[in-house]
Amino acid sequence: MNYVLDTNILLIYLREKQLADIIDKQFQALSFPNIPIISVVTVGELKSLALQNNWGETRMKKLNDFIKQFLIADINVKTVIQRYAEIDAFSQGKLQNRPLQTSARNMGKNDLWIAATASILKAPLLTTDNDFSHLDNEFLKLLYISIK
Repeated sequence: MNYVLDTNILLIYLREKQLADIIDKQFQALSFPNIPIISVVTVGELKSLALQNNWGETRMKKLNDFIKQFLIADINVKTVIQRYAEIDAFSQGKLQNRPLQTSARNMGKNDLWIAATASILKAPLLTTDNDFSHLDNEFLKLLYISIK
């Protein structure tokens, strides 16, 4: 199975071995024959966090090596761009013929790109972020992991 991994999942793999082991046991997202996919947006978010937290050369190398094991999905694709627009409009309750069953949801722009990518690839989105919950079974299959 293919999985799109949200940025927070990659941070868990980088920082929290015990929780990463639990995720691995449940989903085997990084194990063959599963294909782990990340959005190019996630790469940008991770590198920004590294810069903001002054990661040294060793940690940056570890990050770059870690990223290499993922298929990186581009967002400069007509279908992903269209789906981004649809998800954004839906989240605001303004997508014609597809009503939002809750109040409007303001999603971060990076989350919209990640959701659009998962939706177009028809790959479940693995996340710890509740901001995607209104999209489950509407635009994508959400695999939410509670870290409480």
